[in-house]
Amino acid sequence: MRLRDFQYPLPPGLIAQRPLPERDASRLLLLDRETGAVVHRSFRDLPALLRPGDLLVLNDTRVLPARLYGATPLGGRVEMLLLEEAEATAWWAWVKPGRRARVGAWFSLPGGLVARVRERGPEGQVLLGFEGPLPVREVLERHGNTPLPPYIKRPAPPIGLAETLPPGAPRMDLEDRERYQTVYAREEGAIAAPTAGLHFTDAVLEVVRARGVEVASLTLQVGVGTFKPVRVAEVERHSMEAERYRIPEATARAVKEARGRGGRVVAVGTTTVRALESTADEGGAPRAGAGQATLFITPGYRFRVVDGLLTNFHLPGSTLLMLVSAFAGREQVLAAYREAIAARYRFYSYGDAMLIL
Repeated sequence: MRLRDFQYPLPPGLIAQRPLPERDASRLLLLDRETGAVVHRSFRDLPALLRPGDLLVLNDTRVLPARLYGATPLGGRVEMLLLEEAEATAWWAWVKPGRRARVGAWFSLPGGLVARVRERGPEGQVLLGFEGPLPVREVLERHGNTPLPPYIKRPAPPIGLAETLPPGAPRMDLEDRERYQTVYAREEGAIAAPTAGLHFTDAVLEVVRARGVEVASLTLQVGVGTFKPVRVAEVERHSMEAERYRIPEATARAVKEARGRGGRVVAVGTTTVRALESTADEGGAPRAGAGQATLFITPGYRFRVVDGLLTNFHLPGSTLLMLVSAFAGREQVLAAYREAIAARYRFYSYGDAMLIL
């Protein structure tokens, strides 16, 4: 397979920059994976599209406010995205501009925190050691910014590091703090939201359960692997970065029971698919426990667990689009995308949803 086979043109105006006022007001494109037929619905129709006995599986990861802005000793701006905690006072991170992240360099951060570059990683990330009066996680909660993807534009905050910034200063976007998080987020550690779940409200989940659909959860800490761009022409040569997952015993049991009663396993989001399929045995049962997901799903993959997929619309050439194409067929998915574009659907993280059954 070639990377060019997963490209499509998208008008920039269809990239959603803000969430809708109501989470469940999104549109929902229903794609029949057998016939390729497309039906346009509302996300509030989702419960009616599921059957009693089905199982809906959610990713309950919680997004860290992992983007920090700071200053060099000479007053230059730096932006850092904390990727993974190495120890209590050290994190792997991306720093921009990268030329300022030399080993030994240090940066001033809010809350009296100082970050020093200890070492460089193989793909541009650096290990930052932190010193200061507050734990790193507390500084993130107080001063961290939501790590929105780069296609969502927000003004960067000023580099003044006083505890109290001038009124109206865009230190953080409080709307994003709430809305770039699912209503069922529990397990902190992701650097990006499992965006298919952003459409859910507690009320929608109540209606789903009232219809006789079981709801279970797992955790996949969305990290670099999900968004690492494919930089090779031949898709098979791409390798996924590992992402941590945990499947509770109750969720593994719920999958087995759903299959036993003839229900469908419907995954909410590509991250949920990767967690379930990473541990599946030949009978389609995922194993409970924790591990590292490195599975790269492309067309030709045989799905063992997942029967349905709720997802958002994904970037051209992304591993997420490849996974969706594996589930419903590349040509059918790209045809559905063309129809969504013609119908002016909203794309990407804050955009509309697609249900494939």
